[in-house]
Amino acid sequence: MSTLPPEVATEGATKQSFWMPGNYQRTVKRTEDAFQACNDIVLCFQERARVERQYAQQLSEWSNKWKPLVDSSPLYGSLLTAWQCFLSSADRLAALHSSVCRSLVSEDGDRVRTWQKESFHKKLFGGFKESQDFGTGFARAQKPWAKRLKKLDKARSAFHKVQRKEQTARDREVHAKGNPDVAIEKQRKIQEERELAQQETEKVRARYEKVLEEVTRYAPRYMEEMECIFDQSQEEERKRISFLKQAFLSVHRHLDVTNNESVKAVYNELHNTLMAINEQDDLRWWKNTHGPGMPTDWPQFQEWTPEKKSKKGKKEKEVASQQGTIERR
Repeated sequence: MSTLPPEVATEGATKQSFWMPGNYQRTVKRTEDAFQACNDIVLCFQERARVERQYAQQLSEWSNKWKPLVDSSPLYGSLLTAWQCFLSSADRLAALHSSVCRSLVSEDGDRVRTWQKESFHKKLFGGFKESQDFGTGFARAQKPWAKRLKKLDKARSAFHKVQRKEQTARDREVHAKGNPDVAIEKQRKIQEERELAQQETEKVRARYEKVLEEVTRYAPRYMEEMECIFDQSQEEERKRISFLKQAFLSVHRHLDVTNNESVKAVYNELHNTLMAINEQDDLRWWKNTHGPGMPTDWPQFQEWTPEKKSKKGKKEKEVASQQGTIERR
C-alpha cells in the first residue's frame, strides 16, 4: 500500500495528485481512450492494407505490361528465362501482398473489433459501463475523504486568519511600547488585545490540529479503498495491453515478408535462375539454331530422274467416263 504523501510536496504536484478529489478521472477516462485507440489501430492497418493491395495491383500491372515485350524480345536462352523470371516472381509477390492485405483486414482488424466489442460495453446514453463502474467506485471511496479535506481546509483557513490577527496585534504592541506618545492606558489596552488574539490562536490551533488528526487517521482507510478500485482498473488495462501486444505481433508477422517462406522461395528461385545464365550454352544454342551449326543441304551432283506417269485405277476410269458422257450431252 502507498504511504501518505509527504507534507513537503509542492502545491502544483499536490493538486495534480491522484489522491486529490476528482483526479481519479484520468484513470476512469483511460477506458474511453483505449476504446478510441482500438478504432485508430484498426483504421491505421486498414490503410496499410490498402497500400499492400495497391502494391499488389501495381506489380501485376507491371508484369502484364512487360510479358509480351519480354517474350518477343531479341534475348534468348537462359538470359531470356532470367528476364521472364522477374515477371513471374512479381506475379507471385503480388499474390503474397494481396494475402497480406486480406490478413490485415479480415484477420487482424476483425480480431481487434471482436475483442473491442467483448471488452467495452457501451451505455444507452453514451460512455461505457466499465468507466461508470470505476468512476462510481472512486467517487464512493473519495466522498468521505473529500468531506474531511473540506473541513480541514476550513480549519486551516480559520487558523491562518487568527494568526494574521495575532501578528497584527503583536506589531501594534511592539510599536506602542517603543513610542512615548502612546498613553499607558492605551498600551495596556493594546496588550490585552494581543493576549486575546493569542488565546484565540491557541484555541483555533487546537481545533485545526484535531481535524488534521482525524484526516490523518482516516488516510490509510481512504488509500486502501482507492487502491482497491485502482488495482481493478490496472488489471483491466493490463488485459488491454496484453491483447494489443499480441495484435501488434500478429500484424508484424503478416508484414514481415523477410521471414516469409513464400517470399524466400520466390527470390531463391529468381537467384537460382540468374545464376543459371550460361553464356556458353546460349551461344551454342544460337550457333545451332541461327548460325553455322544449322543443318543444310550442300550443293552436289544430281542425275535427272524422269517423272513417273501414274496409272488410273478402274474406279477413276469410271468417274472419267461418266464426266465425259455428261459433257457430250
